[in-house]
Amino acid sequence: MKVDLFAGGMKLQDVQAYARRAEELGFGGMVMTEGGRTAYLSSAAAILATEKLEFNTGVALAFTRSPMVTAGIAWELADASGGRFSLGLGTQVQAHIERRYSAEFSPPGPRMREHVEAIRHIWDVFQNGTKLDYQGEYINLSLMNGQWSGGKIDHPDIPLYISAVGPYMLKLAGELCDGVHVHPFHSRDFIDGFVLPKLAEGALRSGRDVDEVKLTIPVMTVIGDSAEDRAKASSTAKRQLAFYGSTRNYARVFDYHGFEGVSAQLNTLMKAGKMDEMTDLITDEMLELYTVVASWDELSDKFVDRYGAVADRVIPYFATNDYRRSPANFERWAEAARDITARTA
Repeated sequence: MKVDLFAGGMKLQDVQAYARRAEELGFGGMVMTEGGRTAYLSSAAAILATEKLEFNTGVALAFTRSPMVTAGIAWELADASGGRFSLGLGTQVQAHIERRYSAEFSPPGPRMREHVEAIRHIWDVFQNGTKLDYQGEYINLSLMNGQWSGGKIDHPDIPLYISAVGPYMLKLAGELCDGVHVHPFHSRDFIDGFVLPKLAEGALRSGRDVDEVKLTIPVMTVIGDSAEDRAKASSTAKRQLAFYGSTRNYARVFDYHGFEGVSAQLNTLMKAGKMDEMTDLITDEMLELYTVVASWDELSDKFVDRYGAVADRVIPYFATNDYRRSPANFERWAEAARDITARTA
């Protein structure tokens, strides 16, 4: 199990420095988020600054770009990295896709299926010179000549991941994808009882074993050796859980553990701008379920125990904050990362 870091929203020079430091300290890779700055440019900058670190977009937005554009960018990044790049795609939520990007969203599941199929088809065209001919309900591709092809590269088998929360996307990941980005708002029980069975249903459709689908799992944490540090970390985690839990699509994570109605309450408070009242709804029981609560000495044990049998990669959700604010804690994260990887190799 490798331990990665989130990176996103940084200046390109800063993301290069972050990647070099992560590589020096023995982290496995970086997952490039997409918000105000693109995941792809950050990936390119970090790739060119490192030699061993692995990269995944976590996640780049699918519907805001043509699959031809996405396929071409991923192709260049795989080539530049010598095979250290994986493509991770997500849908975002409808309001952002339609109102921030002026792109089509509905229906998200079938659209994502076509994006995955079309991108894989394009990569085959680039590598093998096959005819471009993808005809779907939402995507149609038929014009290509040598001038526009990405051409052959040494590492054409680019792993393709999608983010998945609901049944359709999880089954799609199991059927067609190399891996899945599990949402940060989860519990290990939810992974075992909901995520893995849906992935297995999808894998059955394509006649493969669900173990072929790699799980990348962001993990929220509450870490501290003192009561003061633990209280500060708890407050940060509760705030993040309240934010995610207020989204109706994620209500099933609360409901799975019997916290019915909490998501609706959070949503109402979110609309009213009452963030402090939102965090009051997140209990210590929820923290134990949805985060890893530990001292620094317990940290690697807790990660191995909870995720060692299920995750291919884990991403400490708040470690990047420590990179910016507490170099000593960031080095503790690195020590834990090396230990986790060695013990699960």
